[in-house]
Amino acid sequence: MSEEVNNLMSKARAYMQKALDHLENELTKVRAGRANPSMLEGITVDYYGSPMPINQVANVSNVDARTLAIQPWEKNMLGPIEKAIFGANLGITPQNDGEIIRLNVPPLTEERRKSLVKQSKGLGEEAKVSIRNVRKDANQAVKKLVKDGLGEDMGKSTESRVQDLTNKFVENIDKLVGAKEKDIMTI
Repeated sequence: MSEEVNNLMSKARAYMQKALDHLENELTKVRAGRANPSMLEGITVDYYGSPMPINQVANVSNVDARTLAIQPWEKNMLGPIEKAIFGANLGITPQNDGEIIRLNVPPLTEERRKSLVKQSKGLGEEAKVSIRNVRKDANQAVKKLVKDGLGEDMGKSTESRVQDLTNKFVENIDKLVGAKEKDIMTI
């Protein structure tokens, strides 16, 4: 029976870690006023009929804190890359000089900063809901194990361990969102 409990705990930990990793990934897409190549992750370009991430058809680099340069490996990709950036609705207008596409990230207004903080907190709340769902599923599994013969004391201690794990992950989410909020609000 304890093997089943350990298996249940490791599954719960793995699912909670996935929720945390997803949050980290989503938070990198929320721009904090500085140019970062990760802003373009998730944007795909039509490359001869098949969608490809921008970083697989071009070199994306930081020119300075507010400018990204996108150097396509083939000149005929300038148009599709520009079109994909417009379509991604980043709030940034690409500047195409015939060889390189430049993205100038404008400084954030106070209103936009607050909006981005709100968005970050929303992403954090979604991750917390995912973690709480994992906790609920784990507790239901523990109750089923108790019904199938696991001792009640072992069941209670396992539920307590699941709750401790949940608290640890929720604390990590709060730290991530807090760090992102600080990053966004820093001028």
